[in-house]
Amino acid sequence: MAISAIFFLDIKGRIIIFRDYRGDVSPKYAEKFMSKINEMEEAGKLSPVIYDDGVTYLYLQVANLYLLAVTRTNVNACSALVFLHRLVDVFKHYFQELEEESLRDNFVIVYELLDEVMDFGYPQFTEAKILAEYIKTDAYKMETAVKPPMAVTNAVSWRMEGIRHKKNEVFLDVVESVNLLVSSTGQVVLSEVVGVLKMRAYLSGMPECKLGLNDKVLFESQGRSSKQKAVELEDIKFHQCVRLARFENDRTISFIPPDGAFDLMTYRISQNIKPLIMVDCLVEKPSRSRTEYLVKARSQFKERSQANTVEIMLPLPADAISPVMKCSQGTAAYVPEKSALVWTIKSFPGGKEYTLRCHFGLPSVEAEDEGKGKMPPIKVKFEIPFFTVSGVQVRYLKVIEKSGYQALPWVRYITTSGNYEIRMV
Repeated sequence: MAISAIFFLDIKGRIIIFRDYRGDVSPKYAEKFMSKINEMEEAGKLSPVIYDDGVTYLYLQVANLYLLAVTRTNVNACSALVFLHRLVDVFKHYFQELEEESLRDNFVIVYELLDEVMDFGYPQFTEAKILAEYIKTDAYKMETAVKPPMAVTNAVSWRMEGIRHKKNEVFLDVVESVNLLVSSTGQVVLSEVVGVLKMRAYLSGMPECKLGLNDKVLFESQGRSSKQKAVELEDIKFHQCVRLARFENDRTISFIPPDGAFDLMTYRISQNIKPLIMVDCLVEKPSRSRTEYLVKARSQFKERSQANTVEIMLPLPADAISPVMKCSQGTAAYVPEKSALVWTIKSFPGGKEYTLRCHFGLPSVEAEDEGKGKMPPIKVKFEIPFFTVSGVQVRYLKVIEKSGYQALPWVRYITTSGNYEIRMV
């Protein structure tokens, strides 16, 4: 991947900062880029990658800026866009917000950073915390010469040496989002679990961490009995600190963690999931200008668990008049700007069922007929602590460091709603 130049443009296409890496493009390409953007926007064909006359433009729009990479070579577009996103993260680390004013106020730092993150068009180093060790803002400038930390040239580029914490702890959150679509007949049309292992590591030195999950592939390779529940993980993606070769060989997740918070891995599980919270809505029309809803919400998980901050959004016709609600649990409110009724239940234990009744008027028969069959789905939001719908379990989390200190590992499980929808009749 060889990028010829990086441009920072304002919303009108004027150049704020321009860094030429290979000498084969000129600033005039910023004008060409803006004309192409305007053409494609009018045609309704906007794309993050534009090719024109032997030149490829790759860009991001952040606040009131265009961050543009220009190249004459056949680069990997995904790699270039990932680099631009990492560049945005670096600038946000330094300036809190990436916008025109922050670039103009800190242009010296910006050019220093652009020289460090890329050399002759090839990405070099984008770890903001390490860059901050030797590229200081004015407020933190030191009189003595600053040497780059070992992490810049080290194989472990995401962690500095000599880190010390009074208390050595590591926190691991297993967070799963449930994407679900239920038809009006109660059949599950689409179900998917997207999981992420979020870690916060506050460990001294250069620790080696090992993590074990109830991975089906691992259990089968070891010939373990089927009594222990195993989960088949798909689309696994790791943080760069994980040793991929080790994982490929024996499915062990081994890594030297960055200091602080990061996402260790993400995964997806495609399986038939029973809806955790099922909502049935019976629509009755006692007269042409009056409609009644009888809504039943029931939790279909174990009684020892409970869902917190449950929010059920029930769509109403856009011309509904004076809705009146009564619910057996929680509170209900009409939100006219969303044409919906929002039913909020702070705590929803497993194996329970609650009801809501609502009636409202309609101004005309024609409006009622137009809305028939076009109602959007019911949307549900929730969070269930100490619970994973997929059954993923952390079997062990070990921390090994040459000084031999004892670290405290903490593991927590959370299930949340993702795109969770139930179609109405």
